[in-house]
Amino acid sequence: MIQRPQKSMQARAQRVAAALSSKRLRVMGKRARGGETNSSRTLIPAETWYEPTDEPSNNYEVVVQEAGQGYRHAVTEDEIRARLAELPEQMIQNLEVVQLSRLTKKKLTFPCYGMQWGNALYLYPIEESLVEHYPRPPRPNQRKEAEMYGGRWVQEGHTWRLLWTEESIRDFYLNNILLHELGHLLDQRNTSYLDRERFAEWFALEYGYKPNQRQRFAAQAAQRMVKRHAKK
Repeated sequence: MIQRPQKSMQARAQRVAAALSSKRLRVMGKRARGGETNSSRTLIPAETWYEPTDEPSNNYEVVVQEAGQGYRHAVTEDEIRARLAELPEQMIQNLEVVQLSRLTKKKLTFPCYGMQWGNALYLYPIEESLVEHYPRPPRPNQRKEAEMYGGRWVQEGHTWRLLWTEESIRDFYLNNILLHELGHLLDQRNTSYLDRERFAEWFALEYGYKPNQRQRFAAQAAQRMVKRHAKK
């Protein structure tokens, strides 16, 4: 784990104010859980701000925080580095920090899978049980997206559960959430929330889901084979 030294609160406030005066750094992207939009939630998040250097380096840091009680990180630092190493170097040259964030009570008021802020990407924990609970039915696109990566929806009365496995949650984070937020970082053209979301979704699909589709088919075939043998 690599940690950056923390300076005074006054100095941090000055850096944040300067960053927010820049149109490029003011843009922030969140990947919400629950199918909600965050177009109206663009205030500064309760996160560590990492001051961008604006000098391409291809040498980003990974900061690992404790996930929080009842939660766990879906991926490891090594898995993040291995996945990003598969991309062209120019795509990560401005990336400076990937933080595996701690989930607090405040963050639970608007839970996210991931977020981009400045030149940093933040990935949030998942329940230790790998089961998410929802008080309402998933939206069609939310349901389809989770199923694309192996998530399984189960209805229980008026509530729903989203069930993951070790393999599927890792796939979901490495080939969707991580790349979705990287897409936000690379998007220097769009400024509206909807346009930025469309670009990030396209980027994750093009560089995350599609290149790994063959591996998913092989894993699904192996699971079906195991189930058939178990029934015999």
